[in-house]
Amino acid sequence: MRSSTRHQLKTDEFRETTVETLNWASEHSSTLIATGIVAVIVLAAIIGGWAYVNYRNQQAHGGLAAAIDKYNAPILPAGQTAPPDTVTYPSAQERSKAANAAFAQIANQYSFTQSGRIARYFEGITFRDMGDNSSAERELSAVASSHDHDVAGLAKLALAGLYQDTNQTAKAIDVYKQLIDHPSPSVGKWTAEFQLAELYQSNNQLDDARKLYEDLQKESPTSPVGQVATQRLQSMRPGAAGAPPAMQP
Repeated sequence: MRSSTRHQLKTDEFRETTVETLNWASEHSSTLIATGIVAVIVLAAIIGGWAYVNYRNQQAHGGLAAAIDKYNAPILPAGQTAPPDTVTYPSAQERSKAANAAFAQIANQYSFTQSGRIARYFEGITFRDMGDNSSAERELSAVASSHDHDVAGLAKLALAGLYQDTNQTAKAIDVYKQLIDHPSPSVGKWTAEFQLAELYQSNNQLDDARKLYEDLQKESPTSPVGQVATQRLQSMRPGAAGAPPAMQP
Protein backbone atom coordinates (compact mmCIF):
# COMPACT_ATOMS: atom_id res chain seq x y z
CA MET A 1 0.00 0.00 0.00
CA ARG A 2 1.32 3.41 -0.97
CA SER A 3 2.22 5.76 1.87
CA SER A 4 -0.16 8.44 0.58
CA THR A 5 -3.02 5.96 0.70
CA ARG A 6 -2.17 4.89 4.29
CA HIS A 7 -2.00 8.54 5.31
CA GLN A 8 -5.42 9.22 3.75
CA LEU A 9 -6.96 6.23 5.57
CA LYS A 10 -5.59 7.45 8.91
CA THR A 11 -6.88 10.94 8.20
CA ASP A 12 -10.33 9.62 7.38
CA GLU A 13 -10.35 7.44 10.49
CA PHE A 14 -9.33 10.39 12.68
CA ARG A 15 -12.02 12.56 11.07
CA GLU A 16 -14.70 9.93 11.70
CA THR A 17 -13.61 9.48 15.34
CA THR A 18 -13.62 13.22 15.91
CA VAL A 19 -17.09 13.61 14.43
CA GLU A 20 -18.43 10.76 16.56
CA THR A 21 -16.90 12.31 19.70
CA LEU A 22 -18.39 15.71 18.92
CA ASN A 23 -21.78 14.18 18.23
CA TRP A 24 -21.66 12.28 21.56
CA ALA A 25 -20.64 15.42 23.39
CA SER A 26 -23.53 17.31 21.80
CA GLU A 27 -26.01 14.63 22.76
CA HIS A 28 -24.64 14.41 26.34
CA SER A 29 -23.86 18.08 26.89
CA SER A 30 -26.00 18.25 30.01
CA THR A 31 -24.05 15.34 31.52
CA LEU A 32 -20.73 16.96 30.72
CA ILE A 33 -21.83 20.28 32.16
CA ALA A 34 -23.09 18.57 35.31
CA THR A 35 -19.82 16.65 35.65
CA GLY A 36 -17.84 19.85 35.24
CA ILE A 37 -19.95 21.57 37.89
CA VAL A 38 -19.44 18.68 40.29
CA ALA A 39 -15.67 18.82 39.71
CA VAL A 40 -15.65 22.54 40.45
CA ILE A 41 -17.72 22.02 43.61
CA VAL A 42 -15.42 19.23 44.82
CA LEU A 43 -12.34 21.37 44.16
CA ALA A 44 -13.91 24.30 45.97
CA ALA A 45 -14.80 22.05 48.90
CA ILE A 46 -11.23 20.77 49.13
CA ILE A 47 -9.78 24.27 49.04
CA GLY A 48 -12.39 25.58 51.47
CA GLY A 49 -11.92 22.62 53.80
CA TRP A 50 -8.17 23.10 53.85
CA ALA A 51 -8.58 26.80 54.57
CA TYR A 52 -11.05 26.07 57.38
CA VAL A 53 -8.80 23.44 58.97
CA ASN A 54 -5.83 25.79 58.72
CA TYR A 55 -7.87 28.57 60.33
CA ARG A 56 -8.98 26.28 63.16
CA ASN A 57 -5.40 25.10 63.64
CA GLN A 58 -4.27 28.68 64.08
CA GLN A 59 -7.02 29.32 66.61
CA ALA A 60 -6.16 26.14 68.53
CA HIS A 61 -2.46 26.96 68.49
CA GLY A 62 -3.07 30.35 70.10
CA GLY A 63 -5.24 28.84 72.80
CA LEU A 64 -2.73 26.07 73.44
CA ALA A 65 0.10 28.56 73.84
CA ALA A 66 -1.92 30.49 76.41
CA ALA A 67 -2.74 27.29 78.32
CA ILE A 68 0.94 26.26 78.38
CA ASP A 69 1.86 29.71 79.70
CA LYS A 70 -0.65 29.14 82.48
CA TYR A 71 0.86 25.71 83.21
CA ASN A 72 4.31 27.31 83.44
CA ALA A 73 3.19 30.24 85.59
CA PRO A 74 5.30 30.83 88.72
CA ILE A 75 4.22 29.61 92.16
CA LEU A 76 3.99 32.46 94.64
CA PRO A 77 2.98 31.66 98.23
CA ALA A 78 0.25 33.76 99.81
CA GLY A 79 1.44 37.05 101.23
CA GLN A 80 4.13 37.64 98.61
CA THR A 81 3.68 40.33 95.98
CA ALA A 82 3.59 39.18 92.37
CA PRO A 83 5.51 41.08 89.68
CA PRO A 84 3.37 43.43 87.57
CA ASP A 85 1.30 41.76 84.80
CA THR A 86 2.39 38.30 85.96
CA VAL A 87 -0.10 35.52 86.60
CA THR A 88 0.89 33.45 89.64
CA TYR A 89 -0.63 30.65 91.68
CA PRO A 90 -0.33 29.90 95.39
CA SER A 91 0.49 26.21 94.82
CA ALA A 92 1.32 23.71 92.10
CA GLN A 93 -2.06 22.07 92.71
CA GLU A 94 -3.93 25.30 91.98
CA ARG A 95 -1.82 25.94 88.91
CA SER A 96 -2.47 22.45 87.54
CA LYS A 97 -6.19 22.84 88.18
CA ALA A 98 -6.34 26.11 86.25
CA ALA A 99 -4.20 24.77 83.41
CA ASN A 100 -6.27 21.58 83.25
CA ALA A 101 -9.44 23.57 82.59
CA ALA A 102 -7.70 25.56 79.85
CA PHE A 103 -6.30 22.44 78.19
CA ALA A 104 -9.68 20.68 78.37
CA GLN A 105 -11.39 23.61 76.61
CA ILE A 106 -8.87 23.56 73.75
CA ALA A 107 -9.00 19.76 73.49
CA ASN A 108 -12.80 19.69 73.28
CA GLN A 109 -13.16 22.68 70.97
CA TYR A 110 -10.40 21.72 68.53
CA SER A 111 -10.28 17.95 68.93
CA PHE A 112 -9.47 17.25 65.25
CA THR A 113 -6.39 19.51 65.16
CA GLN A 114 -2.88 18.63 66.33
CA SER A 115 -2.99 21.44 68.87
CA GLY A 116 -6.20 19.93 70.20
CA ARG A 117 -4.51 16.55 70.60
CA ILE A 118 -1.54 18.16 72.35
CA ALA A 119 -3.98 19.91 74.66
CA ARG A 120 -5.61 16.54 75.41
CA TYR A 121 -2.15 15.18 76.27
CA PHE A 122 -1.54 18.05 78.69
CA GLU A 123 -5.01 17.57 80.12
CA GLY A 124 -3.94 14.05 81.06
CA ILE A 125 -0.63 15.32 82.48
CA THR A 126 -2.37 17.91 84.66
CA PHE A 127 -4.88 15.33 85.88
CA ARG A 128 -1.89 13.25 87.00
CA ASP A 129 -0.39 16.31 88.71
CA MET A 130 -3.70 16.75 90.55
CA GLY A 131 -3.69 13.12 91.69
CA ASP A 132 -6.66 12.12 89.53
CA ASN A 133 -5.02 9.05 88.03
CA SER A 134 -8.16 7.54 86.49
CA SER A 135 -8.89 10.72 84.52
CA ALA A 136 -5.22 10.98 83.56
CA GLU A 137 -5.28 7.41 82.24
CA ARG A 138 -8.47 8.09 80.27
CA GLU A 139 -7.15 11.18 78.50
CA LEU A 140 -3.66 9.82 77.86
CA SER A 141 -5.08 6.56 76.50
CA ALA A 142 -7.29 8.52 74.08
CA VAL A 143 -4.27 10.40 72.71
CA ALA A 144 -2.08 7.29 72.69
CA SER A 145 -4.52 5.57 70.33
CA SER A 146 -4.68 8.50 67.88
CA HIS A 147 -3.18 8.49 64.38
CA ASP A 148 -0.88 11.39 65.30
CA HIS A 149 2.32 9.41 65.95
CA ASP A 150 4.23 12.32 67.50
CA VAL A 151 1.62 13.15 70.13
CA ALA A 152 0.65 9.49 70.57
CA GLY A 153 4.27 8.64 71.39
CA LEU A 154 4.39 11.29 74.12
CA ALA A 155 1.07 10.08 75.53
CA LYS A 156 2.29 6.47 75.63
CA LEU A 157 5.46 7.52 77.45
CA ALA A 158 3.41 9.44 80.02
CA LEU A 159 0.95 6.57 80.30
CA ALA A 160 3.76 4.09 80.98
CA GLY A 161 5.09 6.42 83.66
CA LEU A 162 1.63 6.65 85.21
CA TYR A 163 1.33 2.85 85.29
CA GLN A 164 4.79 2.63 86.80
CA ASP A 165 3.94 5.15 89.53
CA THR A 166 0.70 3.34 90.38
CA ASN A 167 2.34 -0.11 90.62
CA GLN A 168 0.78 -1.42 87.41
CA THR A 169 4.13 -2.81 86.34
CA ALA A 170 2.88 -5.25 83.70
CA LYS A 171 0.97 -2.49 81.90
CA ALA A 172 3.98 -0.16 82.04
CA ILE A 173 6.27 -2.82 80.58
CA ASP A 174 3.79 -3.50 77.78
CA VAL A 175 3.60 0.19 76.80
CA TYR A 176 7.39 0.61 76.90
CA LYS A 177 7.74 -2.42 74.64
CA GLN A 178 5.22 -0.89 72.21
CA LEU A 179 7.37 2.24 72.06
CA ILE A 180 10.52 0.17 71.50
CA ASP A 181 8.91 -1.79 68.67
CA HIS A 182 7.25 1.28 67.14
CA PRO A 183 9.31 4.38 67.99
CA SER A 184 8.17 7.82 66.92
CA PRO A 185 9.99 11.10 66.20
CA SER A 186 8.90 12.35 69.63
CA VAL A 187 9.91 9.22 71.56
CA GLY A 188 12.82 7.28 70.12
CA LYS A 189 13.72 3.66 70.74
CA TRP A 190 16.61 4.54 73.06
CA THR A 191 14.35 6.61 75.30
CA ALA A 192 11.87 3.77 75.67
CA GLU A 193 14.63 1.22 76.23
CA PHE A 194 16.22 3.34 78.95
CA GLN A 195 12.90 3.91 80.73
CA LEU A 196 12.15 0.18 80.61
CA ALA A 197 15.63 -0.65 81.90
CA GLU A 198 15.08 1.71 84.85
CA LEU A 199 11.74 0.05 85.55
CA TYR A 200 13.35 -3.40 85.48
CA GLN A 201 16.12 -2.20 87.79
CA SER A 202 13.70 -0.66 90.30
CA ASN A 203 11.62 -3.85 90.17
CA ASN A 204 14.75 -5.94 90.89
CA GLN A 205 14.61 -7.60 87.46
CA LEU A 206 18.32 -7.06 87.18
CA ASP A 207 19.10 -9.45 84.32
CA ASP A 208 16.49 -7.73 82.12
CA ALA A 209 17.76 -4.29 83.14
CA ARG A 210 21.38 -5.26 82.51
CA LYS A 211 20.60 -6.56 79.03
CA LEU A 212 18.90 -3.31 78.01
CA TYR A 213 21.71 -1.18 79.45
CA GLU A 214 24.23 -3.30 77.53
CA ASP A 215 22.21 -2.88 74.32
CA LEU A 216 22.16 0.89 74.81
CA GLN A 217 25.87 0.89 75.54
CA LYS A 218 26.59 -0.97 72.30
CA GLU A 219 24.13 0.95 70.13
CA SER A 220 25.25 4.41 71.20
CA PRO A 221 28.37 4.33 73.40
CA THR A 222 29.20 8.05 73.09
CA SER A 223 25.68 9.46 73.39
CA PRO A 224 24.35 10.75 76.75
CA VAL A 225 21.99 7.77 77.07
CA GLY A 226 24.83 5.35 76.29
CA GLN A 227 27.06 6.98 78.89
CA VAL A 228 24.34 6.84 81.54
CA ALA A 229 23.74 3.19 80.64
CA THR A 230 27.46 2.55 81.26
CA GLN A 231 27.21 4.22 84.67
CA ARG A 232 24.15 2.12 85.54
CA LEU A 233 25.97 -1.07 84.57
CA GLN A 234 28.92 -0.09 86.76
CA SER A 235 26.62 0.63 89.69
CA MET A 236 25.02 -2.81 89.30
CA ARG A 237 28.31 -4.68 89.70
CA PRO A 238 28.58 -6.66 92.94
CA GLY A 239 30.27 -4.54 95.58
CA ALA A 240 29.51 -1.22 93.89
CA ALA A 241 27.79 1.47 95.93
CA GLY A 242 24.05 0.97 95.72
CA ALA A 243 24.40 -2.42 94.02
CA PRO A 244 22.47 -5.42 95.31
CA PRO A 245 24.51 -7.87 97.39
CA ALA A 246 26.23 -10.66 95.50
CA MET A 247 24.53 -14.04 95.52
CA GLN A 248 26.06 -16.47 98.02
CA PRO A 249 27.12 -19.87 96.65
